[in-house]
Amino acid sequence: MPFTLAAPCERLETIQKSRFLALAAPIASAAEAQAFIERVSDPAATHNCWAWKLGNQYRFSDDGEPGGTAGRPMLVAIEGQDFDRVVVVVTRWFGGVKLGTGGLARAYGGTTAKCLQAGERRELVSLVRGECHCRFADLALIRARLHELQAQIEAESFDADGAWLRLALPHSAFATAGQLLSDLSRGHSALKPLDD
Repeated sequence: MPFTLAAPCERLETIQKSRFLALAAPIASAAEAQAFIERVSDPAATHNCWAWKLGNQYRFSDDGEPGGTAGRPMLVAIEGQDFDRVVVVVTRWFGGVKLGTGGLARAYGGTTAKCLQAGERRELVSLVRGECHCRFADLALIRARLHELQAQIEAESFDADGAWLRLALPHSAFATAGQLLSDLSRGHSALKPLDD
């Protein structure tokens, strides 16, 4: 089961007199990742290397370090800990001692891994969307019971007979929610899957 971060986190490491500051955050889009990178990168630092993963999309940058010694090891650290929807920037201030390609890869990958380990994890749950119509008399009870199933009401609209609810809920709870709606409304409501 993949995880993301519940909140931004950071980790500072000193390796052979160079300082490595890892800053990580959850993301929901590539644009969010890029904005984070631009916001936290330090133009006075020697390097601002980064990596992000969002589902099947990923990007990384060595920012002037030898090819394959920074961004790729950072991405490997993200994937190795089963993280998704995260961005990590590791800023390096050179301390005068060259680390070599292996030392750089260990420094960037290790700092990334330690930063993510220190952050608060949140499990990513696969959501499915559905729609239902319920009568006004059933609406309050249905809302309360859907909340118990971790269903989120994404949209709500009203007509003369009741309310249309657009829901997002864990895939594993979809059938249970459908049965619950039918039972609570005495057969008047049905949950229909939506294709996004």
